[in-house]
Amino acid sequence: MFEYHGWINVLMSAAADDDADEPARTLEAVAEIERRIAEIRSPYLLDVRWMNAEAVVHLSGCPNHRDPEILRFFAEVGERAPGSYGLLHVRSDEDPERQNEVRVLRMVRGVVTEHLEPLLSPCVPVLEDPDPLSCGE
Repeated sequence: MFEYHGWINVLMSAAADDDADEPARTLEAVAEIERRIAEIRSPYLLDVRWMNAEAVVHLSGCPNHRDPEILRFFAEVGERAPGSYGLLHVRSDEDPERQNEVRVLRMVRGVVTEHLEPLLSPCVPVLEDPDPLSCGE
């Protein structure tokens, strides 16, 4: 299982003051992001919505196997819009060293880093009860 839930606030820069060219550049970046979403053709949640004049990407799904395309897409948004920020929570049982963890990909100023999500990890016993049939764990 590969579970992921996230969002990205799409911004062209982290500047506090308004840049006259930013709305046009943002529209162009969002159009590129929408084209990329169409290429991915995910059966899960993957879209861009405008909220209070800001573009926000939403992504969420639970396919049977890890989807590297989703992880690439998350980073691509930051490359296209380098002021963007957001979080992507990921849980995968295919990584034996991290199958009991929720990881969080953090985007700040378009740059993605990966961290342990301490509020949801370790999955057992935080999210799920231990297996009563396991050998002493």
